[in-house]
Amino acid sequence: MRVAFVHEWLVTYAGSEKVLSEMLKEFPEADLFCLVDFTKGRYRDKFMGKAFRTSFLQKFILIPSIYRYFFPLMQIAVEQFDLSGYDLVISNSHAVAKGVITGPDQLHVSYCYTPMRYAWDLQHQYLRHQKLDKNLRGLFARYFLHLARIWDTRTANGVDHFIACSKYIGRRMWKAYRRNSDVIYPGVDTDYFQIGGEKEDYYFTSSRLVPYKRVTLIVEAFAQMPDKRLVVIGDGPQFQEVKRTAGPNVTVLGFQADDVLLHHMQQAKAFIFAAEEDFGITPLEAQACGTPVLAYGRGGASETVIDGVTGIHFWTQSVEAICHAVNRFEKSGVVFDPKTIRKHAERFSIARFRTEFRDKIDELWTEHAKSKENMEEMVES
Repeated sequence: MRVAFVHEWLVTYAGSEKVLSEMLKEFPEADLFCLVDFTKGRYRDKFMGKAFRTSFLQKFILIPSIYRYFFPLMQIAVEQFDLSGYDLVISNSHAVAKGVITGPDQLHVSYCYTPMRYAWDLQHQYLRHQKLDKNLRGLFARYFLHLARIWDTRTANGVDHFIACSKYIGRRMWKAYRRNSDVIYPGVDTDYFQIGGEKEDYYFTSSRLVPYKRVTLIVEAFAQMPDKRLVVIGDGPQFQEVKRTAGPNVTVLGFQADDVLLHHMQQAKAFIFAAEEDFGITPLEAQACGTPVLAYGRGGASETVIDGVTGIHFWTQSVEAICHAVNRFEKSGVVFDPKTIRKHAERFSIARFRTEFRDKIDELWTEHAKSKENMEEMVES
């Protein structure tokens, strides 16, 4: 069985890349494809030393920061990968990877983090954040997103089986594609993220600094609570905005090495998460450290944070809701036991993910082979 993995783009080694790395360990002979790779081999060891085969866009996108502006071409580019020599194609998709073209004798399984969030139910939020909700540019943006929805729906028909990263994403996929899916939660490195050190008097958040992560909102909330400390780790397009918004009680550290991230997760009194995330690995990394999580109660966090046991949910993405959650955390009298929180996080381990993923692929391959055999028998008869 020849296997190909298709990924969208390589800019860093984050959530979906970590999942892909674990998938590859179950199929070490597989080939890897992605549209563009800006890492210059920096993370090749994470993918068993393998290089990614890239699309024609690799020759044209010379500045990594502008690759998203080529999104309309990405739909064309992913369709140009010749995967006809593979028996099993696994797309690792949150945008266009599932759009690869496969034949009737091939099995295409898509591990889906979300239908294109900016083209479907989060379109209006995306347009506001990008200041594209008005004027002529906004009109063109809406038109291209309309075309993206048509393409996204059409290419869902080329997927034989979907696997969703959470129940929440399974519901979103049903809404967009009218397709059922299995749910396999991504794995969290519970071996690395461990309980350690004494808790200190600060709150913590860590994320890519992009609009939908709502880190600026968290910083604004702490401006209303000058007696409470917040530490922020992360980099991205909103870094300067976060720095400008931060008051004297907020420390913005930018990008930091893993050991610094681990230290802050272990010693923070609580981790704060305000995004409506597809799954959200970071809150589980915090829980693996025995740290309670104050999380927006929609999206993946509604499935990974147990209100009153491993953390607290708040129900609107607002300064007031975050302030209320912090006050509830401090004054409710609930004792959040680090060992209980840690035990909950262990349910999402990498070993569990790899076992569930491999078992599901083997099951789907067996069904595919039987279906193909039955079809051939019908033709012969």
